Amino acid sequence: MSEQKRDFSNARSILATDCGSTTTKAILIELVDGEYRQTFRGEAPTTVEAPFEDVTRGVLNSVLEVEELARTRNDNRRILNGEEIITPQDGDSGVDIYISTSSAGGGLQMMVAGVVKSMTGESAERAALGAGAIVMDVLASNDGRLPHEKISRIRQLRPDMILLSGGIDGGTVSHVVELAEILHAANPKPRLGMSYKLPVIYAGNKEAKQTIWETLGSVTDLKIVDNIRPVLERENLQPSRDEIHELFMEHVMAQAPGYKKLMSWTDAPIMPTPGAVGAIIQTVAKLMDISVVGVDIGGATTDMFSVFDGIFNRTVSANLGMSYSVCNVLAEASLPNVLRWVPMEMDETELMNRIGNKMIRPTTIPQAMEELKIEQAIAREALRLSFVQHKQFAVGLKGVQKERTISDAFDQSGSGETLVDMMNLDLMVGSGGVLSHAPRRHQSARMMIDAFLPEGITQLAVDSIFMMPHLGVLSTVHEKAATEVFTKDCLIYLGSCIAPVGPIKPGKKMLDISLTFADGKTETHELMQGDMFSIQVAYEEPVKAVLKPAKGLDIGAGKAQEITTELQGGLVGLIFDGRGRQPFVLPEDPTTRVAKLQEWSLATAEYPETETAAE
Repeated sequence: MSEQKRDFSNARSILATDCGSTTTKAILIELVDGEYRQTFRGEAPTTVEAPFEDVTRGVLNSVLEVEELARTRNDNRRILNGEEIITPQDGDSGVDIYISTSSAGGGLQMMVAGVVKSMTGESAERAALGAGAIVMDVLASNDGRLPHEKISRIRQLRPDMILLSGGIDGGTVSHVVELAEILHAANPKPRLGMSYKLPVIYAGNKEAKQTIWETLGSVTDLKIVDNIRPVLERENLQPSRDEIHELFMEHVMAQAPGYKKLMSWTDAPIMPTPGAVGAIIQTVAKLMDISVVGVDIGGATTDMFSVFDGIFNRTVSANLGMSYSVCNVLAEASLPNVLRWVPMEMDETELMNRIGNKMIRPTTIPQAMEELKIEQAIAREALRLSFVQHKQFAVGLKGVQKERTISDAFDQSGSGETLVDMMNLDLMVGSGGVLSHAPRRHQSARMMIDAFLPEGITQLAVDSIFMMPHLGVLSTVHEKAATEVFTKDCLIYLGSCIAPVGPIKPGKKMLDISLTFADGKTETHELMQGDMFSIQVAYEEPVKAVLKPAKGLDIGAGKAQEITTELQGGLVGLIFDGRGRQPFVLPEDPTTRVAKLQEWSLATAEYPETETAAE
C-alpha cells in the first residue's frame, strides 16, 4: 500500500484493475456532473507467467488502452507517465485513486481446521470463503480421518495458508491443541515460494493461545486473532477475514512475479477477486437495506453470494463451470437433468456428443442457435447445483438450540435451517460470461429464473461488464463512488419475476393481476398454472400493481393475501411465472416438455421469434 495517506472523499477520478488468471481488466471512474460514473474500460492479457513474469506489464497494457480511449474525448488526458501511474490527478494528468484486485496464479487457496466439523469447522470455512479463498479441505477432530491421513493430506495440498479454530473461550483446549500438533508434524510447505514459512492463523479458544504458540510458532508464520466462535451462540468472523487479507498481501501476492511493485502503486490493499465481489454485495445490501443473492459463473468455478438479515455467506462450487469444468456439470447433474432444459427434440447420445465437443475445445463459444441453447441448458444446471450447495452451507449456527455433552457435539452432523429465504429475496444479480454476455438479456433472465426459482416478487439484474471486483475494493476506500457506479453503470436491471408459491392443480388460476402504468393506462391479466408471460416495462417507469393470489397461494403477504405494490421493470420487463414452486416439475414426456419450453421461450422473448418458429 502507498505510504502517503490521502483524503479520498473529493476524488475526481479512480482507476481500478482486476488481474484475472487470463485477462487483466481496467476501468476508469470519473466525477461527471456531480456523480461518479464509469467512463472507459480496457483489457489486456495477464502477464504473471513466462515470458513476461511480471503482472504489472498486463496492468500497464490495460491502463494504456483506457488512456487511449480517454484521449478520444480529451486530447490532453494522460494516466501514465512512462511505466508509472500518475497519482494524484493534476489537471488532465493522472488519477486520484488507484486500486486493484487479483485472482492470477490460481487465487487464494486455503485449508481450514476446526474441532467439530459442523460447528467451528464450518465457521472457519465461512470466514475463509468470505475473504475470497478457495477452501481446499476442512480438517476436524471428528472428520473420521486418522492423524497420519490428515498429515498426508496437508502435505499433498500445499495451501497458501491455514486457518485453525476450535473451542469456545474458556472451554476445553485439548482438541484444538491436537490439531496444532498435527500441523506441526506435517511441517507444511507453501505453494508459492520456498523462502518463507507457511502462514497459519489461529482463531480458537483464547485459553490455548500459549500452547498453540509453543507448538506452531517455530515452524509456521503464526498469527493469533480473536476466536471465531467465542461463545456457541455467536460467530466473530471479521478478525480472521482481515488477517487473511493481510497475509494474502504479505505472502501470497508477494511471491507472485511483479506483485511487490504493484502493491507499491495501490492506494488500498490488493483484494482477492471473489472477496471484492462479496464486499460490494455486502455494501449494497447494507446501504439499500435489502436481501441479495449474487452469482459469478466462470469457466472452472461458480461463486455464490448471499446477504439475508445482514448475514453474508459465500460458497465456491469448484467443479461447476462452463468451459474447463463442463464435464463435471454433466457428471453431477446427470444427462437427463441437462436434457430437460433443451428446447428441441434431441436424444441423450446426440447431447452427449455435443457436450463432448465442448470438453475437447472448452474455450469456444456457441456459433449456432442450437449450440447456444445447449450451452444455456448446461448453465441452468451449473447454477442450480451451485445454489443447492450454497443453501446447504448458508445456515444458522449449529449446536445452539439444545444442551449436549461434548460427545454429542462430536456426533452431530445435521445442518441448521438455511438462511436463504427466497420469498424475502429482494435482488438477484448474475455475473460471468454466460449471464453477462448472453446474446439477449431475456436469456439471462430465464436462466436465472429457471435455475434459482425465485418466489414472490424478485428483482433481476446482471453485471454489465464484470466490474463488481473493481467496485468491491473501491468500497473499502470510497463507498459513495462504489455504490453510485454499481447502481448506475454496473447493474443492468432486467426486470422483476413474479411467482406465486403453493400447491395448485394444473390449469387452475393462480393470480389476478391489475396494473396501472406511468401514463395512466391500466391492464388486467390472469396467471394460470403452467403458464409464463412477460410485459414490457422500463426500469425508470415502475408499475403500480394489485396482485391477488388464489386460495392457498402466497405472493409475499401470506396465503391468499392480496398485495398492492410497485413492480420494477427493466430491459426484459415483468415476467409472470405460473409454473409453481412446490414442487417445480417439467413434463416427463419429451414431446410435451419441448412444446412447453418453446411456449415459455416465445412468451418471454427468450430467443428470436424467427428461430423459434423455424424449429
